[in-house]
Amino acid sequence: MNSSTISGLSTDHSPVRGATIKSDRELEAMREAGRIVALAVRQMVRNLEPGVTTAELNHIGEGEIRKLGARPAFLGLYGFPATVCISLNEEIVHGIPGERIVEDGDLVSFDCGAIVNGMYSDHAVTAIAGKETKKKRALVETTKVSLDRAIQAAQPRNRVGDVSNAVESYVRPKGYELVREYVGHGIGHSLHEPPQVPNYGMAGRGHILMPGMVIAIEPMVNAGGWQTEVLKDKWTVVTADRSLSAHFEHTVAITEYGPEVLTAL
Repeated sequence: MNSSTISGLSTDHSPVRGATIKSDRELEAMREAGRIVALAVRQMVRNLEPGVTTAELNHIGEGEIRKLGARPAFLGLYGFPATVCISLNEEIVHGIPGERIVEDGDLVSFDCGAIVNGMYSDHAVTAIAGKETKKKRALVETTKVSLDRAIQAAQPRNRVGDVSNAVESYVRPKGYELVREYVGHGIGHSLHEPPQVPNYGMAGRGHILMPGMVIAIEPMVNAGGWQTEVLKDKWTVVTADRSLSAHFEHTVAITEYGPEVLTAL
């Protein structure tokens, strides 16, 4: 989950103070929260098929989180009414699960988090239900690879701009655009902490990444323009031109030895 509106964070990517350094005990709790949310997302993707409703997928995700001993991070946060943000096709983020039926070929983005001992995780994946097209597969793969590149840039004593630029320099030459109003973020005792982590920007700029920091990196890539719109439910964010969008996210700890992905299985 990520929004410059609901989190109270702007998209200014100048240096930010207030990032917290996690203790070994806090990092261990975040590893467990990350493992649990990754298992929950994997279970939802396994059950993704034409004919399933987004409410059913949300129920699967919440059940997995609770079964494994964690609490849902999104449920009730800022008033959000579900455990999982499930966004389809032109929806970018914050889709509310309900009776909507997934259709063959739909792009479906799952975004959710878990809490263990007061520490948060955040994870997102986009998958294709049923038959896929080259256009949709290319969008998904570009978004996923951009996240991988951003993670590799999250080295100790690099800057946030290095992470941001790793996404932008890969995505935009391929003809896609990056959402600007919604950004990645620090994470730990709460879902949204400093610093902000935009998916665009200049290398060498922004907050220094120090060992012990944890950030959520989450490229949101549009097949059309970067502009967005919020629907009447006041949650669901869509592309303004109704082009397709994909979203991937990992919770990443900065260590002396390099980035550690806490939401990988």
